[in-house]
Amino acid sequence: MNATQVKAADERILQTSRLRKLLGRPELGSVVGAIAVFVFFAFFADSFLHAASLSTVLYAASTIGIMAVPVALLMIGGEFDLSAGVMVTSSALVSSMFSYQMTANVWVGVVVSLLVTLAIGAFNGFMLTRTKLPSFIITLGTFLMLTGLNLGFTKLVDGTVSTKSIADMEGFPSAQDVFASTITIGGVGFKVTILWWLALVAVASWILLRTRAGNWIFAVGGNKDAARAVGVPVAKTKIGLYMGVGFGAWISGQHLLFSYDVVQSGEGVGNELIYIIAAVIGGCLITGGYGSAVGSAVGAFIFGMTSKGIVFAEWNPDWFKFFLGAMLLLATLLNAWVRKRAEATK
Repeated sequence: MNATQVKAADERILQTSRLRKLLGRPELGSVVGAIAVFVFFAFFADSFLHAASLSTVLYAASTIGIMAVPVALLMIGGEFDLSAGVMVTSSALVSSMFSYQMTANVWVGVVVSLLVTLAIGAFNGFMLTRTKLPSFIITLGTFLMLTGLNLGFTKLVDGTVSTKSIADMEGFPSAQDVFASTITIGGVGFKVTILWWLALVAVASWILLRTRAGNWIFAVGGNKDAARAVGVPVAKTKIGLYMGVGFGAWISGQHLLFSYDVVQSGEGVGNELIYIIAAVIGGCLITGGYGSAVGSAVGAFIFGMTSKGIVFAEWNPDWFKFFLGAMLLLATLLNAWVRKRAEATK
């Protein structure tokens, strides 16, 4: 074989390797779907491409994406959390009521809320690992308990289903800057939640791809018994993942509180399904062991484009759930096809 033939062979090997690597990316299907949705609404909604409209889309995506990232990591680890939606409301309620009742600086309530949500996540993980019950049952129980606590405790303390205003309390302006401010770039306002979202995606991607903990997450999601046999701390990994969901709920809850000043105790029910949908659209497998943080971000972006694109196109918003369901099915089918193609190139 002469030098030209060797070079050609090397290039074919390189191309095959790159193709295999591309097809093996969990978020590939969701990226294709996101491009299709973007082009679709750019064509049918005249105002969709305006900077202010894209800002609105990114904000809608970020409010889902902040929770979709830790939920995706949890799904990669092979588990679910059906309490994630109401945990966001619990986070906001704890922060608000503690600050108001104790007449403390609101930052005290913010820190207490962080401790509470981390404790709820640790409780879910501890119950899962000690009882060996499915995460569906464990977190469904937590979902029901938190739903009752949110409503019952708020009415007990405040006498109504919503919290009292804390807008005039010390520390509120600075907390609002951190969790609910608007950053103006080129005359267009962008919510700070977009930065929180991107930061979480970056940190989660680093954990998954560059750390030992990331290897543990994939291992316990793929086969927890095999992972345990090679020394992976399965229980600690799962508890840590649930605490990660608690951390995301804390950020989202503080944004909810400092955006509207008061919190309705019945909010959050059903949002856990949206977080799971965003993760699945982004390439996470229901069975665990496969997915990415970037994929969850793309899934959340698709959610944002769909929810706001329908409004910009001046369509009946009742169609939103239809489009979301269609996106879920199409993305799942596309992800399955991509995985098969990736396996065929090996």
